Amino acid sequence: MNVIVVGCGRVGAELAYRLYQKGSQVVVLDIEPAAFSNLPPDFRGRTVEGEGLSEDVLRRAEIEQADGLAAVTNSDPVNAVVAYVAHTVYHVPKVVVRNYDSRWESLHEIFGLPVVSSTVWGAQRMEELLHHGDTRLVFSAGNGEVSLYEFVVPVSAQGRTLQEVFPEDQCRVMAVTRDGRAMLPSDTFRFEDDDIIHLSATPASLAALRTRLNLPQEG
Repeated sequence: MNVIVVGCGRVGAELAYRLYQKGSQVVVLDIEPAAFSNLPPDFRGRTVEGEGLSEDVLRRAEIEQADGLAAVTNSDPVNAVVAYVAHTVYHVPKVVVRNYDSRWESLHEIFGLPVVSSTVWGAQRMEELLHHGDTRLVFSAGNGEVSLYEFVVPVSAQGRTLQEVFPEDQCRVMAVTRDGRAMLPSDTFRFEDDDIIHLSATPASLAALRTRLNLPQEG
């Protein structure tokens, strides 16, 4: 896979190195030559100095042959424009945009490209750890709009059925582990003490669930 990473800050360098380790042919762009020092010594991809918005620079990076491009500079307007050009002009099959400042997130959404906001996701994750220590975040999709959580069944849910406790319009139970064995529960499944629940939910639906199960809310 031929991938271009635009921006060689900490995120760009880490991404470029991970892609290189997985066998991709990686080209890293940055306007500052010193930024390439963020790359590990054993990185063997190409580096191209120049502005990511420049047609000449993009062509030197061989964007016509690129299978993917990640725009990860610390400038949201630059990321948005570079990604849009890569997608619409050069028809790069896979384009991903980094959202640096959450106030610019709507700009990326206008272009309809996949967006990763480490700021939004990181803040949400820390908030959950601070306020909801009894619920463990296992995985977040997108920028945290939907997440997979793990928690021990609360007393308020013991002896009740899945359908009673978890309405489908608010969250979905993916699995239940009992005595070390995981299972896919039916609507009539009854929870017992020490059952471990894995469910997917939005932040809003998780808050509603906590209210229904008498779990602590944000304090």
